[in-house]
Amino acid sequence: EVLHCQRNRIGHLRLRGCALKALHASPAELHELEVSPAASNLTYMDVSRNRLDALPDWLSDSKKLEVLDVSHNCISELPQWLFCSSSLRKVLAGHNRLQRLPDRVDRPVVEVLDVQHNLLVELPCNLFLKSDSLRCLNASANKLESLPPSSLSEESSSILQELYLTNNHLTDKCVPLLTGHTHLRILHIAYNHLQTFPASKMAKLEELEEVDLSGNRLKAVPTTILNCRRMHTLIAHSNTIEVFPEVMQLMDMKCVDLSCNELMEITLPENLPPKLQELDLTGNPRLNLDHKTLEQLNNIRCFRIDPPPTSFSASEAAGGPAVWSHGYTEASGVKNKLCVAALSVSSFCGSREALYGVFDGDRNVEVPYLLQCTMNDILAEELHRTKSEEDYMTNTFLVMQRKLGTAGQKLGGSAVLCHIRHDPTDPTGCFTLTAANVGKCQAVLCRDGKALPLSLLHNIGLEEEYSRVRQHKAIITEDNKVNGVTDSTRIMGYSFLYPAVLPRPYVHTLTLTPRDEFFILGSRGLFEALDPDEAVEAVRKVPDALAAAKKLCTLAQAYGCTDSLSAVVVQLSVAEDCCCCCCSSAAPQPPPSPGPGLYPPSSSAGVPPSSCSEISSEVSASEMSSEVGSTASSDEPQILLQEAHLHLHQQTHQALQPNPNTRLLPCCSLHPASSVTAGATSCTVATSIMAAASSFQRQLSSATFSSALSDNGLDSEDEEPIAGVFSNGSRVEVEADIHCLHLLQPPPPPPPPPSTPEAPEEAGPIDLVAEMAASTTANSSQQAEKVGNPGTTTEVPSKTLGGKRRGNGSVAPQERSHNLIEVAADEPSKKSGGYFTAPAQPDPDDQFIIPPELEEEVKEIMKQHQQEQQRPTKSDQPTDYYDTPL
Repeated sequence: EVLHCQRNRIGHLRLRGCALKALHASPAELHELEVSPAASNLTYMDVSRNRLDALPDWLSDSKKLEVLDVSHNCISELPQWLFCSSSLRKVLAGHNRLQRLPDRVDRPVVEVLDVQHNLLVELPCNLFLKSDSLRCLNASANKLESLPPSSLSEESSSILQELYLTNNHLTDKCVPLLTGHTHLRILHIAYNHLQTFPASKMAKLEELEEVDLSGNRLKAVPTTILNCRRMHTLIAHSNTIEVFPEVMQLMDMKCVDLSCNELMEITLPENLPPKLQELDLTGNPRLNLDHKTLEQLNNIRCFRIDPPPTSFSASEAAGGPAVWSHGYTEASGVKNKLCVAALSVSSFCGSREALYGVFDGDRNVEVPYLLQCTMNDILAEELHRTKSEEDYMTNTFLVMQRKLGTAGQKLGGSAVLCHIRHDPTDPTGCFTLTAANVGKCQAVLCRDGKALPLSLLHNIGLEEEYSRVRQHKAIITEDNKVNGVTDSTRIMGYSFLYPAVLPRPYVHTLTLTPRDEFFILGSRGLFEALDPDEAVEAVRKVPDALAAAKKLCTLAQAYGCTDSLSAVVVQLSVAEDCCCCCCSSAAPQPPPSPGPGLYPPSSSAGVPPSSCSEISSEVSASEMSSEVGSTASSDEPQILLQEAHLHLHQQTHQALQPNPNTRLLPCCSLHPASSVTAGATSCTVATSIMAAASSFQRQLSSATFSSALSDNGLDSEDEEPIAGVFSNGSRVEVEADIHCLHLLQPPPPPPPPPSTPEAPEEAGPIDLVAEMAASTTANSSQQAEKVGNPGTTTEVPSKTLGGKRRGNGSVAPQERSHNLIEVAADEPSKKSGGYFTAPAQPDPDDQFIIPPELEEEVKEIMKQHQQEQQRPTKSDQPTDYYDTPL
């Protein structure tokens, strides 16, 4: 009675039809179907997505057939008996080669007729006159120039409720023919050639609930739309509408889309519709909204308006042409749930990168939202760890899987990312596009007018995926789903299906050329309604990226998609000079100030990339996990800074060895080049860390002093703050400026305070300050003498690195007070999280307590120390002789 032969390669099928009631044969490769004797009891037949060029003759004898699906075949003509059947209620014949429909229409009982994506020029003239039961007609994506009349008199018996005529050649002459369908609820007549929609005609369609007039040449929406009291959706983007319609007076209004028009102002009632959820006014460059109107519109859940114009330029300083521009749109499904999200960052980690993404949660809202908020931060962090496109994209998806936390255990979502980048270190390099996807979100590139897929759908149909899933003992159900949950074998979330279902993406990288026009990112529903070739062809001639994205979603909805939709269109203008951007001749620009989790791709200040990325990623981890929320896991592996410290010391060791072929560049931003001499090893390390931030910051000494009698650097006897002393409540930080030191004539160390006796074994707190100042200056002078004398340069490393390396990256000399300094300097590195995540307020064990009677002596010592360092010193060497390599 019921035969299932879907997903096979059957070309010729022979059956006995005595007891056959239902036939399911989609998809397959059928080009011939024989049933003998005739299937007189057949009620359901699905032979879609095959290779049939005509309906079989025996089908006319199936007097009980109710549903016939022959879509996605090669049928060029339907039989004459089709619209005379007394049992056929649903006919799906879209995506064929039909040039005309049967002229004979004799009171059929057909309720649903789908003939979209054919070559129809007209419909049967008596289709509406004699089809008393027709409730839904979809004739989109044809070549219709006219419509059949709905009645021969003013009274009409039409019960048509849904009419889809998008993407045809209809003109204003067709509008009066619609008035006979008085029960019409849904009207999609987008992307035709309408210039006017008479108000008198709209007044007769009082039961309209949803109307789509996008992509025409309308200058206004009929004012009689107020007669449609049940109207809840008005979509009229991509027209030339200048006056905002009075739809806000309709109490059932939920969605209004008037983007890509020529609106200049809007007039709103005192109270907006209580059910209004979405208002899109983007793409109206002349629209001016006053403050009162903006306050009123901001209460809408989804209110979109144009942001300040921003576009990337390959030569922003010279005002060059934009290399890429984007537009995106989102549309909720029939259940008014927006289960998709889009990501668009035109300037990502610098001016030569961009990141775009689309995320689809199928039926859940949480997963796409988490992906949208977090994935760009993770990618920015992974870019600093590896430069391999496949590695950083793969790591991004894997880390995101962990950060989904509890939300990703039972829920899942598809994702696609496209990253445009240009390597500034390669003068002859071009822009590269890296795409990665899991699930059913896809990306496609238009190159030379043809679609070039950038994504891969992972499902059981792939042999390697099928073998892997079966290897992990997973169950594959009849609908090709893993354990009956998802038909994607690689997707975000669904942690309980691991290892059968993985988040590892498919990564595709290519070089952008002038032949590349644009690329599209779409959600699952978009590419289920539109194949990549059709999507590319549909928007290829649309000049605006936003209008192109809008058109894709409108077409998908007209073609039958009822799910949430999201589309991102990125238009490219890659010229020959953009492909070969020469960055060596341009002055190096400081990297922009990154936002949470975003860091410049590289540093031009000479800092080792590995150390920079490790330091930055520690800060990014805490900021990024805070964005995800309670459902995301904030566990992040601890960053081991010991390797970074060792790398910095190695760089310092190499910097102290003179190299005649190495040009020393000035690095000090505080002291002029004429007065800068040389720095010690600790100065080099401090400069390296400061260069990572592209700005000089004060370097505090290792010891932090606390005083109960000091407040904001002011003492009871002082009226001005003491230079070099910074206070925060009861905490006093003493600054020791060791950024640049004068070396040839070192100043004498400050004398010890007369009131302090010398302790042979244990040094008091005041001895520590004096010895720190003296040892810093003396050690710097000894290093300078070694560097200035070529004959003794081999002793510099032993003299400099002879002390014990501290946990914070500096080197401490072996003094008798070193044991106490070492405890304070190394203590933060023992805390969880690394040195750079130590708490702002140190523990009591890490502080040196100065008795109140010794505060005056400490301040006097620090004043003398700073005065000695600021004293000018004459040098016979060139001004940049002692500059560090940084």
